Amino acid sequence: MARATRIVILGSTGSIGTQALEVIEALNEQDSGFAFEIVGIAAGRCSEALESQARRPGLRWMACAETGSLSVPPGVDVFSGDDAAEAMLRRAHETVGVDLVLSAIVGSAGLGATLAAVKLGIDVALANKETLVAAGELVVGSANETGARLLPVDSEHSAIWQCLGAGAEAPPMSGLDRVRRVTLTASGGPLRGLGRDEVNSATPARVLAHPTWDMGRKITVDCASLMNKALEVIEAHWLFGLEADRISVLVHPSSTVHSLVEFVDGSVMAQLGIPDMRTPIQYALTRGRRTPGGSGSLDLATIGSLEFFEPDLEAFPALGLAYEVIRRGGNAGAVVNAANEEAVSAFLAPGNEDGRRVPFGRLSEIASGALEAIAPAPIRSLADVRRAEAEARAWAREHLAAHCSR
Repeated sequence: MARATRIVILGSTGSIGTQALEVIEALNEQDSGFAFEIVGIAAGRCSEALESQARRPGLRWMACAETGSLSVPPGVDVFSGDDAAEAMLRRAHETVGVDLVLSAIVGSAGLGATLAAVKLGIDVALANKETLVAAGELVVGSANETGARLLPVDSEHSAIWQCLGAGAEAPPMSGLDRVRRVTLTASGGPLRGLGRDEVNSATPARVLAHPTWDMGRKITVDCASLMNKALEVIEAHWLFGLEADRISVLVHPSSTVHSLVEFVDGSVMAQLGIPDMRTPIQYALTRGRRTPGGSGSLDLATIGSLEFFEPDLEAFPALGLAYEVIRRGGNAGAVVNAANEEAVSAFLAPGNEDGRRVPFGRLSEIASGALEAIAPAPIRSLADVRRAEAEARAWAREHLAAHCSR
């Protein structure tokens, strides 16, 4: 019997990380033909959840960006600091060999470790879309050099991969001459159907009340503004090698259809399923193979109808930024992503519960403003990405201080 797949989970205490642990436990318990050994975990914050995960049998390494103390069992080596996840991954790979990395750290914090995995030739189950948004050229270029596969975990990109057919290679891809376009679906989030003024004045409590998906706070805010969908459009560009005009978005409130692929002969294939992230997580971990999973069955008779709408770009202008980022290339993605992270952090900060100090409508303005203010530059290294991010964060903080204070 083949040995278990050795996996490192980056972002183990977040929504995707904890669900991935559930999927791995289920696969290990059943006679599925898939077995996993979790050799390393990483999180941004020291917590009881991280300490509990450290007690998993076979775990040898863990990392935490914080430098706080952790109570861990004997035999588990702990890395701390900003580069802890990357250092932990490299040590694990040098010592036992890592077969797969799940990249689920939210935001640009996961970029260094993810890029390191790709450069080491390790397949990456990618749930961190910001990695490709900020450094797609670097990551895809390295993957093409080393042969590392980028296995999409986002439900929309997993759906595209599935629609391309059994046996389709895992991304990154190029060409796709048989594809006319792909369409990502968006639930519309908690603010769907509201006019521009209501959207702009939405409070954090209302923004965080997502009707369909249970996600972390930052991602939920991005979903409400459609910035998350903008990031996914950019991610699709890099994963599937598609130009901006071959990627579209439709609002689909029930989140039943996760993406559609239109082929050059006019045929359209869609991937459907209940809104449960365990399905795309399992599809990525098994590298595109089918095995019984823990998600429920889809009952179309109960759903009754499937509705689709064009997105309202006046009320949700963040979506349009995706196409501008793809057109500009270079540092554009890193700038927009970093500025948005700063804006979202300010929106969710204590003292802004009524949304007046940092209005929700300012978030996309800050991202687009940073894109216009910061000079275009090529991305040739991780240092170039970090430089662009630093400039964008500084600009966003200055803008917030000047325009978003009582």
